[in-house]
Amino acid sequence: MASCDILSVLFGLGVWLATMGYAQLVIGPAGSGKSTYCSSLYEHCETVGRTMHVVNLDPAAEIFNYPVAMDIRELVSLEDVMEELGLGPNGGLMYCMEYLEDSLHDWVDEELENYRDDDYLIFDCPGQIELFTHVPVLKNFVAHLQQKNFNVCVVYLLDSQFITDVTKFISGCMSSLSAMIQLELPHVNILSKMDLLQDKSNIDDYLDPNPRTLLAELNKRMSPRFAKLNKALMEMVGEYAMVNFIPLDIRKERSIQYVLSQIDFCIQFGEEADVKIKDEDEDFGDDGPDS
Repeated sequence: MASCDILSVLFGLGVWLATMGYAQLVIGPAGSGKSTYCSSLYEHCETVGRTMHVVNLDPAAEIFNYPVAMDIRELVSLEDVMEELGLGPNGGLMYCMEYLEDSLHDWVDEELENYRDDDYLIFDCPGQIELFTHVPVLKNFVAHLQQKNFNVCVVYLLDSQFITDVTKFISGCMSSLSAMIQLELPHVNILSKMDLLQDKSNIDDYLDPNPRTLLAELNKRMSPRFAKLNKALMEMVGEYAMVNFIPLDIRKERSIQYVLSQIDFCIQFGEEADVKIKDEDEDFGDDGPDS
């Protein structure tokens, strides 16, 4: 039977061949470099001839270094919300995100109609930590994307400066783990702003954290009365064995490409293509971008 005949039979039986979309949900603490990551990824894809669309989900954002494919500010204005409801910046932003959740079947669906068949979207999210730790807005948003047949991967950015202080790094790990549990999606952790990190001598200790090493560092830095808490935290990190990081230096094309290939693998984009293996000789020193 010819392929066109098979399709006719399938459609006659009410079997629809759904198209697949792909998406990254870019999250992380405020100032972790989410928008810079999005713009760098967009520029990289333009360079290699690949199409990617960046969506702004931050109602407080004002300046963009990438073309905005969809913009939450077209749906709701943070300034108007703050003025009319008498809310502060954080409360106003949370209201905007809840308004987005209420508009999933209206504004969001209407915008997504333009991006279905093999399209690749990057959602640049606000930095309010509650959005990806316990408030269900983003969880419901990605569930809606999945219903629309999008494969979604969470990209969690942590400023590489966090590795200069083990206590800050542990807090970043806990936040990442919380987002994993809350969102229940494929998850890639990225150490951002590697180009600004001066001392990279111990970077390997943080890319795939060793609980025993971190526990020893924590006990050195903190009061003995926190020893049991430190041990419990490290046991949780070790038991799940889920928190590891990929370093990103936006000056280097191969660093961007390696990160992108790992995310593509998570969402099964370009399944026929081989996933890039990181060059063992690659370093993240101050030698500038690779050619």
